[in-house]
Amino acid sequence: MKKILDFTVKENRRLNADNFLLVLHSIELPEIQAGQFVNVRVDHSPSTFLRRPISVHDVDKKQGLLYLLVKIAGKGTEKLSTLKPGEQLNIILPLGNCFSQPEQGRCLLVGGGVGIAPLLHLSKELSDKGLHPVVLIGTRTVKDIILKEEYEKYATVYYTTEDGSYGEKGYPTQHTILTEQFDHIFCCGPEPMMKAVARYAYSKHIDCEVSLENTMACGIGACLCCVNDTKEGHKCVCTDGPVFNINDLKWQI
Repeated sequence: MKKILDFTVKENRRLNADNFLLVLHSIELPEIQAGQFVNVRVDHSPSTFLRRPISVHDVDKKQGLLYLLVKIAGKGTEKLSTLKPGEQLNIILPLGNCFSQPEQGRCLLVGGGVGIAPLLHLSKELSDKGLHPVVLIGTRTVKDIILKEEYEKYATVYYTTEDGSYGEKGYPTQHTILTEQFDHIFCCGPEPMMKAVARYAYSKHIDCEVSLENTMACGIGACLCCVNDTKEGHKCVCTDGPVFNINDLKWQI
């Protein structure tokens, strides 16, 4: 059930030049599943008219904490990066669907850029079910690696960097871990990377889900700006997604 809640900022931690982590509190925090997102109202930003969709990074239901990993991409997210502890943030949540939850099998989670955000919550959920996942993260350089220790709490983590400064040099689909057997792949990040992962999964007959990052304004399927073409027709990413099985998309893979 969707709610509109005012959260209190507990922490705003700058991770590097581009990314920050918001830790928010509400005593009414609803159940949120890995892959879902929230729509955040940006106050005191005259040029920001629409709410900003942000993936759920992590949840601590017992303490009423919501974690949002945010990349500064414009005036709205730049304003959010200046929030201070004690300030309020109005949020609509939870929105969208979620990643599926396999009961067995080996799971590979692939993320690039800020697309790594929903993979922490998913790693935790899979770990709680006894399915210790493998997480593969691609970045440009070692300076872009963030929250490494958090992912390592729930998964075995590998990295690729484009310049070879950490992990294996190249892109995630070039990592040697892909020579091993996996039963499920979950992916989020830049579309070219997701399509490359989808091609790999399709060639190996591996079940694969991707989280799309189409531009979303309303979050409830009213504005139609996030429509994506699927094999079952046009669907709103904010309501029918953001998670889709690659077999349902019209990607040339």
